[in-house]
Amino acid sequence: MKSGWMFALAACAVLAGPAVPGRKAPADPAPPAAEVLAPLPGGNPVRIRVVFKQGVLVQAEGLPRGFLPGGPPSGDWAGFRELSPEGKRWALAALFPKDTWGKDKVAHRVRWPQLESPWLMASLFMGHGQNYDRLQAANPSNPEKLLAGDLWTIPRVLLSEDLGGETPVQVKAGPREAGLDDEARMTSFRGMLTFEQDKQGKYAAYHIRKGEALYSSVVMRYTDQVDPQGVNELALAIARRSGISDVRGIQPGTLVKIPLEALASPFQPEGTVALAEEREVRAEVRRTPRVTSGPRLKGIRIVLDAGHGGIDKGAMANGVWESDYVFDIAMRVRRLLQGTQATVSCTIDYPGLGFSTRDRIQAPTSQAEILTHPPFANDGESPIAVSVHLRWVLANHLFADFDRTGDPQKTLFISFHADSLHPSARGTMVYVPGAVGVPAAFALPAARTVRVQELGDGSRVRFSPRQRLQGEARSRLFAESLLKALQAEGIPTHENRPIRNVVLRGGKSFIPAVIRYSTAATKVLMEVLNLTNREDAANLQDPAFREQYARAVVKGIQAFYRK
Repeated sequence: MKSGWMFALAACAVLAGPAVPGRKAPADPAPPAAEVLAPLPGGNPVRIRVVFKQGVLVQAEGLPRGFLPGGPPSGDWAGFRELSPEGKRWALAALFPKDTWGKDKVAHRVRWPQLESPWLMASLFMGHGQNYDRLQAANPSNPEKLLAGDLWTIPRVLLSEDLGGETPVQVKAGPREAGLDDEARMTSFRGMLTFEQDKQGKYAAYHIRKGEALYSSVVMRYTDQVDPQGVNELALAIARRSGISDVRGIQPGTLVKIPLEALASPFQPEGTVALAEEREVRAEVRRTPRVTSGPRLKGIRIVLDAGHGGIDKGAMANGVWESDYVFDIAMRVRRLLQGTQATVSCTIDYPGLGFSTRDRIQAPTSQAEILTHPPFANDGESPIAVSVHLRWVLANHLFADFDRTGDPQKTLFISFHADSLHPSARGTMVYVPGAVGVPAAFALPAARTVRVQELGDGSRVRFSPRQRLQGEARSRLFAESLLKALQAEGIPTHENRPIRNVVLRGGKSFIPAVIRYSTAATKVLMEVLNLTNREDAANLQDPAFREQYARAVVKGIQAFYRK
């Protein structure tokens, strides 16, 4: 390796600082971030932070253009992965001046034991935290609990390619079960459980596998909890029940006791109503015939919905807000579908933008209209719920009109959203209308809406038991088609349970209204990404990613209706 790897740096001042400006403190106590002032080559110093569970952040202002190959970040801080190889080498030298970069290896000295971990070291030196097991294999005598001054060796062969090594920077995400279809994956996960009993009662027993965490591999896999507060609270409750004192340092093989009442339907014990209902849906999925059209989608009626808009910005985290970005993806999908023979409508537009797409989204758009007659402005004059209900009312009206001459089985509704989940979650999650949660009949009360023409044939719905079951089954099949198309493009999808039929928030379970009351044969709500995950948020800000995502969605639609 060339001798000029590293910049010669002056001494860096170590400071204590907040994690990220403007970010709310986490519910659990976390060690304060460490901060250094790092001189730039021939320039002024900038701040670099090591943040608990977030990694390394670099002050963007003042960085050379060559350090940010993807252009300036939208916020004040750039993530380590956004830096060029030269920028990464500079940042590592500034953070860890006692490290020795030799010809065959890097000798890393732990500087901040409360902030560093094998996962962080692997992400910095080896391209991704998922390589931590290879790092541990190269340092077999080192414990996972770090102490200041601990020596960790990274052989050159394990260094990431952009640091002169041989490890690809991109690591294929996904658990061991990533190649399985949804039913096979749930069966595999269920096979890892046994049902046992102790003095506190019955529980599902699970043994942690290497590389797994209580939050993502237990709570978000085996329960319906996904929001940060719910995940954290349940993880701590499970840890107490299991006698685990430190949820961040669970050894492989540790027994985890999951309360039966917390289990999602696919993992309930034998003989329960919830498991019987789950199996009934799975059987329906297997016997549901394909609805075919062809790659040009002739005879398919599609309604696209972009969540929130106007005064309602939706979820917000890491400098990104939901409404404008999911609207942009929906409009890109609309543009691509115009090249097919499908009939496509949207529930919402942004006055002044119409259905156009944007590469640069600088601020939340203040105006949005639901395209009823007359249009409904989402301006805060009426409750947000009115906007939500008018979306499915409008879509149902469009489907009713189509059903007079077209095939009702060829109707598709997609609602685009972005979530704010536990930060360990990444990628797309697709919600389908669980048959149990869809009502047999519903009529939208006048007090919960405004007067629009579409109320006549769009606001009253009836579903037979067969229709409710088929609605979930067909939507599950479509969700699988979408996820396969996304994965083929290298777009992250949720690791454990990317298809769900219920939302659990604040202790309450529900199905989003836009798919609960939809009369479309196939209907899904797509949570495109998780805004509280920095990598997901950065992806959503990238117009090339949004275009790639839209292409994948269209490919998923075409695959679902392919003959």
